[in-house]
Amino acid sequence: MEKKKAALHNLGCKVNAYETEAMQELLEKNGYEIVPFAPGADLYVINTCSVTNIADRKSRQMLHKAKKMNPNAIVVAAGCYVQAAGEELLKDPAVDLVIGNNRKKDLIRILEEYQSQERTGDGMADLGRGAEYEELHISHTAEHTRAYIKVQDGCNQFCSYCIIPYTRGRIRSRDPQDALAEVRLLAEKGFREIVLTGIHLSSYGKDNGSSLLELLWLLHGVEGIDRIRLGSLEPRVITEEFVKAAAGMEKLCPHFHLSLQSGCDATLRRMNRHYTAGEYYEKCQMLREVFDAPALTTDVIVGFPQETEEEFARTLEFLKKVSLYETHIFKYSRRQGTRAAQMEGQVPEQVKNERSAVLIRLGQENKERYEAALTGTDREVLFEEAQTLDGKPYFVGHTREYVKIAVPGTENLENRICRVAVNGERAAGMLTGSLIKKLVF
Repeated sequence: MEKKKAALHNLGCKVNAYETEAMQELLEKNGYEIVPFAPGADLYVINTCSVTNIADRKSRQMLHKAKKMNPNAIVVAAGCYVQAAGEELLKDPAVDLVIGNNRKKDLIRILEEYQSQERTGDGMADLGRGAEYEELHISHTAEHTRAYIKVQDGCNQFCSYCIIPYTRGRIRSRDPQDALAEVRLLAEKGFREIVLTGIHLSSYGKDNGSSLLELLWLLHGVEGIDRIRLGSLEPRVITEEFVKAAAGMEKLCPHFHLSLQSGCDATLRRMNRHYTAGEYYEKCQMLREVFDAPALTTDVIVGFPQETEEEFARTLEFLKKVSLYETHIFKYSRRQGTRAAQMEGQVPEQVKNERSAVLIRLGQENKERYEAALTGTDREVLFEEAQTLDGKPYFVGHTREYVKIAVPGTENLENRICRVAVNGERAAGMLTGSLIKKLVF
């Protein structure tokens, strides 16, 4: 009997990507052949995103694209857009099944009920208080060296621009032993780096008596895992206790993504962020005191409602002062269902574009300055793949700081950690270096 073919498509964050891979494994274990997201599949699963109105539109487009590729296929809408527009999706002829967050683990059962015409509901999830963490698991990923591990879901922050607390629900943490078992399995499969992710990773453990530090220590002891990297963190998780403990974990990468959003206190208050620019700066300095040139990265929203030229100037000056490695700039996107969408003083699109361009230029300058400081140093690089850069063969990987480095040659270095002497030259804009052979392991 020919296997049924399933195609999956992911939209959105690293948490969504993890859940998509977990759903793919569920399908594989139940006899489905995984095929590219192209015509010919019997089942299409789209893990949707709803972080912005644009994300909503992309989610709808992919659902309609799937049905066009095979009108007889079962099209499944899963994830955040489902939670935000469930009733609308139920009326959409392109969608056969909707599966809300916290129900993705039930994909096979819901499919079987639908196929046997015994469907008892629409697959939507109840994400009220008290919802339990959804146990999904992976044993392999699309990458071969680095695995993203979801350990937390939900958010209690209610930033005024964000819909996620409504689509993901309240905070829920993964059982530490369950995470440990998955990481051990991935280590056995050869993965050398793990990245802990969550919708609000800083809240890990607040609902189950654990803590992010306790989880880190637990995973730090897994043999075969050489690197542990953290996903996005809130500034207030950076305490003296956290920094002191982190400095004692040799596997923890000195790469910290601390969400900023604005360098102006007045804007931060309107965003309902729970820190000041001064406090954010203090957290960065705490990390720099105990780590050698850590890579600090962030997100910034420009053109938030009522943002004046003076407020923008404060953000610009703050970013110059804090001098981060990478700054991801987002133009404010009005999101229906949030408080910010109802605020007066919406900033014109042209102004957002101008402010965004200024911060992008500054971000590029800061990035180049940080990378230039690596010239003449040795760095550990976990190599991932061969690439052709400027017409020549290289092998490319990342340092512990998550700086991409390329070394020339055709030697297969995949999944090997090597010491590399950074020479300050570039290939296709990427830093290059030479192997220190005796330190390859």
